[in-house]
Amino acid sequence: MKLYIDGDAFPNLLKPIVLKAIERLKLETYVIANKKINIGKSKHIAYMVVDLGADEADHKIVNMVEENDLVITADIPLADRIISKNAHAIDHRGELYSVDNIKQYLSMRNFMQEMRDAGEMTKGPKAFGQKDAHEFANQLNAFLGRWYKNKR
Repeated sequence: MKLYIDGDAFPNLLKPIVLKAIERLKLETYVIANKKINIGKSKHIAYMVVDLGADEADHKIVNMVEENDLVITADIPLADRIISKNAHAIDHRGELYSVDNIKQYLSMRNFMQEMRDAGEMTKGPKAFGQKDAHEFANQLNAFLGRWYKNKR
């Protein structure tokens, strides 16, 4: 399994959590973004800067990801593309996207986008905080624990 991090808008609170997991499990990791992102120094991390453009990092991740890899992203359309390749996706707040729930998340995201496009004022997501980082850490550790157990 390889780990991919959608570096665009990656919360600073998550960087030490992810770095610790990468080092502990020696996870081959790719941080992909359209600008330089640094989550920490590790021989297990490759940083890739892609051309500017709304979905360039997403395209790169989708082209690289393989079955059973893990992607950390808050981008629901990207998560949908990842799930369709039989890989896994976790968002910044600890939601593990799956075949069972991704279409529901995508439908809600698209509905909210249609409302905004029609001029409706909607609230964005609540501010990212310590509780979100804790939920993410729990989900990441549970996922990696299952992976490590199955690897043995």
